[in-house]
Amino acid sequence: MNRSTLIILLVIGAIVLFGGCGAVSFQRNAVTQEENIKGKWGNVQSEYQRRADLIPNLVNTVKGEANFEQQTLIQTIEARYKNLNNIKVDPNNLSPEAIAKFQEAQAGLSSALSRLMVVVENYPNLKANEGFRNLQTQLEGTENRIKVARNDFNTATQGFNTLVRRFPNNIYAGFMNFHPKGYFEAEAGADKAPTVDFGNDPNKK
Repeated sequence: MNRSTLIILLVIGAIVLFGGCGAVSFQRNAVTQEENIKGKWGNVQSEYQRRADLIPNLVNTVKGEANFEQQTLIQTIEARYKNLNNIKVDPNNLSPEAIAKFQEAQAGLSSALSRLMVVVENYPNLKANEGFRNLQTQLEGTENRIKVARNDFNTATQGFNTLVRRFPNNIYAGFMNFHPKGYFEAEAGADKAPTVDFGNDPNKK
């Protein structure tokens, strides 16, 4: 074996070794970050579930107000609440499409709740109901926790997506079946908050 051949083989060996080490390092890092995203997604689902669990009590409390006549709105909330059970997102497939579908369903319920809270302003007896006030506090707290959980999920997703899209990681990612995840996008009027504020119309600035 002549000197030139030896040098070529050494260079090829170094490239293979470097690539192999890079692939191993990437795989470990990607798995760690992907598991972190799944954990953050679990927190998101938990907070949305906490809100969903409050809906039946909220609906029953509002229905208990003798003069409350917004049955169409109540039916809308109940329908959207039941529809959430059909929106299942596999934590192993947090694709942009899956996240968008989940967010759309949740946003529909948020919108219906906000409209309900505006209507409730016309019912002093309902606003004075202790059970209703307790639900108000719980819903407001849950909305805040949802916002935090979504932000944490987006931060984790950004880190993972950056990792798998960088060169040469994007090559490894293709072979190892790691794909970018979906984000929660800012919703229309997000600057005014998805408010369950019982005292303000969310459509007013």
